[in-house]
Amino acid sequence: MAEHKELKQKMYEWTEKYANKAGYKLNPDKEALDYVLDGLAIKIEKFGRRYCPCRIVTGIEKEDQKIVCPCVYHKEEVERYGNCHCELFFKAN
Repeated sequence: MAEHKELKQKMYEWTEKYANKAGYKLNPDKEALDYVLDGLAIKIEKFGRRYCPCRIVTGIEKEDQKIVCPCVYHKEEVERYGNCHCELFFKAN
């Protein structure tokens, strides 16, 4: 349990750093952010990679590579909808 919390904290730090560098912000709803970070940590524990918590891992390496966070879809989603599908990254106004 402590390991999961530490991993989740590392994911928070990593996603915050990425968001700042990319010109995004993290989900301002702390409860929703916590939920997504928890899902991200679970994917790392289960699969050993930072797979998006909102997408299904197929087991096909070429396809699954697309959903390693930040996934190949996030930029277009943030631009089009204001946030990525997972609601992790948001457009910074």
